[in-house]
Amino acid sequence: MAKNRPVRGATSNDASARFNLPAREADGDWLDAQEGVDGAVPPIRTTVTLETPRTIITRNQSPDIGFDRSVNPYRGCEHGCIYCFARPSHAYLDLSPGLDFESRLFAKPSAPELLRSELGKRGYLCKPIAFGTNTDPYQPIESQWRITRGCLEVLAECGHPVTITTKSNRVVRDLDLLAPMAGRGLVAVMLSVTSLDARIAMTVEPRAPHPERRIAAIQTLSEAGVPVFVSISPVIPHITDHEMEHILDRAAQAGARGAFFLPVRLPWEVAGLFRAWLDAHFPARAGKVMATIQSLRGGKDNDSDFFSRMRGEGPWADLLRSRFVRAVKRYGLDGERIRLRTDLFRPPAGAQGELF
Repeated sequence: MAKNRPVRGATSNDASARFNLPAREADGDWLDAQEGVDGAVPPIRTTVTLETPRTIITRNQSPDIGFDRSVNPYRGCEHGCIYCFARPSHAYLDLSPGLDFESRLFAKPSAPELLRSELGKRGYLCKPIAFGTNTDPYQPIESQWRITRGCLEVLAECGHPVTITTKSNRVVRDLDLLAPMAGRGLVAVMLSVTSLDARIAMTVEPRAPHPERRIAAIQTLSEAGVPVFVSISPVIPHITDHEMEHILDRAAQAGARGAFFLPVRLPWEVAGLFRAWLDAHFPARAGKVMATIQSLRGGKDNDSDFFSRMRGEGPWADLLRSRFVRAVKRYGLDGERIRLRTDLFRPPAGAQGELF
């Protein structure tokens, strides 16, 4: 078995299949030589590069996604979730979807200013903006950069609705913004909990907060009046699927109002990274896991077709759905959907839209 780097998700920086990205080489400093000293594996250092985009609201027209716009304050994600479908986006930056994705991060400090500008454009039509659709808006570097918070301040000022999906209890640090917004029907939060087993969580999502902290965050948000939901996406066959009912039970006890789930997806380079991760951490069941995933995806590692990519197909998909439906009914998580107000929106103060 190949050496695995501590507290990182991917096992390597293998080349990108789509863009023929060459494998990354050592940069020649003293940390690169550490691997030869007593067999030590050098740590991967996290770096943050400033990005200056021209716009910050990303639009999509996917028919199987429940939002048409999103904001991503960061590129890459230090949580290091091995299954993350956003990993291939790093290849567009000539970086690896492997270790680069979780260690070579990009921050967009101009995001709040850009958001204010775009919300103030004449003819802007208000619909909920989704945060956390690509990379986590509350990953560790948010503690320093506070870009997500800056965007929330703009949205709160404008009365604009927002949904937040995160694996981090850091979201409660913005409760002073979220609670008043919730009182106006402007926010809903989804906490992602894929496993309650600390050892599995540490392997699957090595730098995400402990599952119990996420359950505690659900309770804190709920007690503050913030509509909070639990996402158990993705469900990984033979690794996390047995926890579905337990997670839903714990989330309901903590005050979650509803739940979501998706079977694991392995687009593009993620499939290769996931296979290498299985070989490193679950070698005895790697073949079984991949065989079941392929049974969900029409005999392939991935299904990219609209709608079926979110549900999966075949007996395993049917079993997961039936278990989920029964469990959400049992724990009272099937009665509420996300409904946010759009009628409170007013363009930012001083924006052109206020003149008309």
